Amino acid sequence: MRILYHLPLSPFSRKVRLALMEKRIPFDLRLERVWERREEFLTVNPAATVPVLQESNGLVVVDSYAICEYLDEAYPDNPLFGRTLAERAEVRRLVAWFDQKFNAEVTRNLLYEKQMKRLLGRGNPDATALRAGYTNIKPHLEYIGWLAETRAWLAGGALSIADLAAAAHISSLDYIGDIDWTQSEAAKDWYARVKSRPSFRPILADRISGLAPPAHYADLDF
Repeated sequence: MRILYHLPLSPFSRKVRLALMEKRIPFDLRLERVWERREEFLTVNPAATVPVLQESNGLVVVDSYAICEYLDEAYPDNPLFGRTLAERAEVRRLVAWFDQKFNAEVTRNLLYEKQMKRLLGRGNPDATALRAGYTNIKPHLEYIGWLAETRAWLAGGALSIADLAAAAHISSLDYIGDIDWTQSEAAKDWYARVKSRPSFRPILADRISGLAPPAHYADLDF
């Protein structure tokens, strides 16, 4: 059986989980506390990062983007990167937007500072970073809302890995109560559609010991 090494609140792990579920590819989840730097895991991925996908034949794929592209090429049913050149270009642009720009301006300033920093033993949250994260999230939600209002899904007419990348970041932040849904009704409506999909059920069922999500986290009519 293929194995996905992950962390529950990692948006990059969540993106791969959603891709596997949308493509109906069976897998086993394996929690990997990367800060422990297990020797067995380091032989799989010397960088000690998640997600990591290990196929039943021993093939190891590291990095969420590489994994998602691999899945779309190896298992072409239910494509997530678009069908035409134009569609694939737009999907890739938006995945980069969320995994690079949104991550740097929002996720890293909030999720990393409030959760991962403590686990990695790197001190207390930086107040300046937190302020930047809360300031930056509003224009990003507005951009998601604009995309959702002008297209069926974020990258065009079909659900794509761009929607899953965005929803992975949003859901991780929503778990720690850092999304103010009054800032964009259109973004909220889009996210409600994504989180209502069967692929999202395991994400909504996630619970981290000592950290309960807000009441609306798993509510489809939040």
